[in-house]
Amino acid sequence: MYAYILRRLLMLIPVLFGVSVVIFFTLRIIPGDVAQTILGTDATEEALAQLRKDFGLDRPVLEQYITWMSGVLVGDFGESMRTGREVLPDILSRFKITFELTMLSAILSWIIAIPLGIIAGIKRNTKTDFTVRIISLLGVSIPNFALATVLILVLALTFSYSPPVGYVGFFEDPIKNLQILLLPSIVLGTAMAGAVMRMTRSSILEILRQDFIRTIRAKGAKERLVIFNHALRNAMIPILTIIGMQIGVLLGGTVIIEQIFSLPGLGQLVLTSINQRDFTVIQGAILFIAFVFVLVNLLVDLLYSYLDPRITYK
Repeated sequence: MYAYILRRLLMLIPVLFGVSVVIFFTLRIIPGDVAQTILGTDATEEALAQLRKDFGLDRPVLEQYITWMSGVLVGDFGESMRTGREVLPDILSRFKITFELTMLSAILSWIIAIPLGIIAGIKRNTKTDFTVRIISLLGVSIPNFALATVLILVLALTFSYSPPVGYVGFFEDPIKNLQILLLPSIVLGTAMAGAVMRMTRSSILEILRQDFIRTIRAKGAKERLVIFNHALRNAMIPILTIIGMQIGVLLGGTVIIEQIFSLPGLGQLVLTSINQRDFTVIQGAILFIAFVFVLVNLLVDLLYSYLDPRITYK
């Protein structure tokens, strides 16, 4: 097990290296001058040249990349081109908000999706099954930004309610924190719930057709025990796979939702940095998200052996 974990951690190196290369050189080929964007159109050539020199933008691109990666390897993601603050502390402070939003969205989606998926699988081709399938299809089909906009409009016009603006930490005021994160969590959790619901239904259907389920039923086991002790446990591996992927997608896909609900999370930081051409923040944030995504998938792989003892890692 430990050897497997070590190998997977070592695999982080080529993955993150590839991500860093792609994001760094992609930003450099985007049209426009970073110095001009920061100083404005009235800036003199001397001021522009000095700013490029300060940021190292006057050096060859490969040299810029080597300098940046040398810092990243020792935990220095550089300084923001806009604020002058260190990038990594900003990323970590914003990530706490995005992580909380992601986990709350995931928990809400699991509470809804897994029970409905199980019911749909048990009651195949019934009205209940068709209803659940329609709900899951709507969940994966409706864009997050559209659902967020409609939800805000309906609440505002029908109940004269608007979501709170800003962010309050959970330990500062738990009630206020949940009020702020509830609506964006529902929006983000809807798409995840649809995908998990569909996977749960198909996995349960597949497991219920297996011979060992018929044997357990033939021995007189109660249907509840058959479903929850045997069928669901074996069906959880593909469900867990899509859950891990969806969490990774949520971590990197909160950009628009955080902007709509005015949440100062990592997604909003990335979007603001893109608008301001703050390359160091964009590079650091995307590299950090990729790192977390790989760790989430590693955790999912390790949970496989817990759900199915036949799976071993050497």
